[in-house]
Formats: sequence, C-alpha cells, structure tokens
Amino acid sequence: MTQAPLPKPKDAARTKARNFIAVASGKGGVGKTWLSVTLSHALAQAERKTLLFDGDLGLANLDIQLGLMPKHDLGGVFSGRHSLAQAVSLCEETGFDFIAGRSGSGALSSLPANRVQALVDELILLGANYDHVILDLGAGIEHTVRRLAYTAPRIIVVVTDEPTSLTDGYAFIKVAHSERPDIRIDVVTNMMNSTREGERTFNTLSKACEGFLKFSPMHLGNIRRDDKVRAAIREQSPLLNLYPECFAAEDVRQIVRDLNK
Repeated sequence: MTQAPLPKPKDAARTKARNFIAVASGKGGVGKTWLSVTLSHALAQAERKTLLFDGDLGLANLDIQLGLMPKHDLGGVFSGRHSLAQAVSLCEETGFDFIAGRSGSGALSSLPANRVQALVDELILLGANYDHVILDLGAGIEHTVRRLAYTAPRIIVVVTDEPTSLTDGYAFIKVAHSERPDIRIDVVTNMMNSTREGERTFNTLSKACEGFLKFSPMHLGNIRRDDKVRAAIREQSPLLNLYPECFAAEDVRQIVRDLNK
C-alpha cells in the first residue's frame, strides 16, 4: 500500500527541534528501544541533559525496559489528565529524563493527525530545555511513526543482518528520504558478530540505497553481539551500570562520541 506523503513541517519548528534525534527501524526485534535507552544513558554520562521520549504510540515498552512504573504517561496526556511536561519522569539510575507511553494501548497508534501534531508541538517546546531529545519510534512506516520521525533533523535507523531487517530498514529509508531529503539518515548495525560483519551488513543496505534511491546513508556505528545485553534487559537494569566495560557498552559510547563531533 502506497504511503500518503505528510505535509512538511514549518521551518521554525524544525529549527527549534535541532537537538532531536529519532531512532527508527523497519521492523521490531532489532534492539531499537534498547539502543534508545543506552544511547540516552551514555549521553547523560557525558553530561548532556537528555530527554528520552517513548514514541511507540501503540506498543510502548520503554518503562518496562527501565523497570519503572511512572506516575504519568502519554495516555494521561491524550486524555487531558495532565500535560506533557507533567509526564516527564527522572530515571535515577541513568540520569536522563523520560516520557513513557502507555503499554498495550493500540488506540494511541491511530491518533488523528491533528492530535499527533499537537503532541509534536508541545514536545518541541519541552525539548528546548535539553541538550538532546531522543525519540524512540515505533517500528514500521505508518503515519504516526513518520510524523514523529520528521520532527528530528537526524534519524538513526537500526538494522541487524537478518534479511527482513534489511528489507524493512531499506523501506523506511526509501520513504523518509523521498519525503524529507533534507533529513540526515544514519544507520547503526546491531547484534553483529564482528566489526567486519557490521561493515558487510551496512554495505549491503548502502548498495541497495545507492542503486535504487541514488542516496546512501552514513554508517554511524556498529554494536557487537554481547550476552551482557540480554542479561541487562532480563534484569531490567541499565547495561552501562551493570556491565560498563562490555563490548556493547563500548560500542554505544563510541557512537555518542561520534554524535557529539
């Protein structure tokens, strides 16, 4: 099914959101939310004031990964019980602020465009108080995902070496680049057995983009496969606290260094 193009945001809004970074994927299960959490944690450790926003409006699970039960979430924002600013919670273990979605509330994923845009406008105002705002998007390319993604001047697309991940990652890049050619698109290869495997995986995706789109994203970084990641997720505890010297932690910190260049 062809995706209807979204209206372009006003230049003023994009300027105000210059500190936003969207983290996307074509499909679920590639470690997108984990990367959003760990990236935010690494930024906070680098003394960058960071807000992590759960933009998976249908299947939110950010609070689950953090092992927290915030008092307020996006469900309360949309129902009018509280403002977006009141939904901000501090994750004391990591030092960054976050806004949780409402897990299992599929109705949020079908919000009308004007409600999503109102949320985006409020988020841009709130984001002015931070060095970085990380948007953990839902998987896929439906309209709410794209509308949130295009708030940011930079999108990180997370892929693994699975064929479906590469195919769906390419689909996201194709739609995003065709609708917003001015947005920077980076790729992070996740759960790679080696740096060389990460380069091969990225090159496969990059060649498809060059061949069909006449465009190639940048390879922002590679995250090696690490059993410590699974252990940290199982314990609902931040990787950088539990296993600060593991391979995956080292790789995420390198990505943060590259982001801040």
